[in-house]
Amino acid sequence: MSEPGDSASVAERIIAGDRNALSQAITLIESTRDVDQQRAEELLEALAPHAGGSQRVGISGVPGVGKSTLIDYLGSWLVEQGHRVAVLAVDPSSTVSGGSILGDKTHMTRLASLDGAYIRPSPSAQTLGGVGTRTREGMLLCEAAGYDIVLIETVGVGQSETLVAEMVDTFVVLMLAGGGDELQGIKKGILELADIVAVNKADGDNVPRAREAVTEYSGALRYSRRSGDAWTPKAMLSSGRTGDGLPELWAAIEEHREAIAASGELDRRRQRQRVSWMWGLVEETLLRDFRRAVATTGMLASVEQKVIAGECTPRTAARELLFGEPGEGD
Repeated sequence: MSEPGDSASVAERIIAGDRNALSQAITLIESTRDVDQQRAEELLEALAPHAGGSQRVGISGVPGVGKSTLIDYLGSWLVEQGHRVAVLAVDPSSTVSGGSILGDKTHMTRLASLDGAYIRPSPSAQTLGGVGTRTREGMLLCEAAGYDIVLIETVGVGQSETLVAEMVDTFVVLMLAGGGDELQGIKKGILELADIVAVNKADGDNVPRAREAVTEYSGALRYSRRSGDAWTPKAMLSSGRTGDGLPELWAAIEEHREAIAASGELDRRRQRQRVSWMWGLVEETLLRDFRRAVATTGMLASVEQKVIAGECTPRTAARELLFGEPGEGD
């Protein structure tokens, strides 16, 4: 935000649905400046009582599976049904500059034009799991602004995708029919996380292959049900291009949420998410402060140079940074 302002007044603007205030607040929480982080904490505290009421849905899948296209169609359809939809689209950050492509909004032109929708692209900043470090806070702000559905689109798919699965109510994984052997390595882990698998791009000549894939996934998902769960994961068809299967997909998402709410799992899941959020912030803060401390003493550059020159192992270097001297036996 350009001016510090009063947290209470800014919170009031967000609650009233001021999109500019919401965007400025998300920019604030994404800032790494200490002064901004203090203001962000005050704002989040003020808005916390107004958050938590949305339906949180994570949507992931391999690159090229059509996540943005599907969200554009699905989100637009949901707005037409009377919902207010927020999309937090996490873009990959460059490993060189740290910059982000931030192109997802250009792939959701229909949704972006609707008054009942809000799209916020954010850089992942190398965060594991394909979600930005402030995605949880952004979700809270969107909920306080009155968006009853929050869709989180992740960077991609992989083992650390557990982070997004642990911050939403329903985790949807998009797959392609006939993906080939290159996908086999990720399928098992994803099937263990997914509440719903949607075989996307099920249109035109691809429909028969998509139906075969749904049959295969349905069989595999029966074995991935977690003990004690009130929900058996399911597979279905979808097409982000034509919209076919999207009302059915949303019906399945609502069915899943109703099932876990009735069993008490939704409340337990939200409780676990808050604890996970807390520890994530603890780890982030400790690492940030540690980096600053060792950089200030000049030790960081010296130890890094020894690692580069091969004068010590990374393990020895880590102990030197942590404890001031190499550990015994290193």
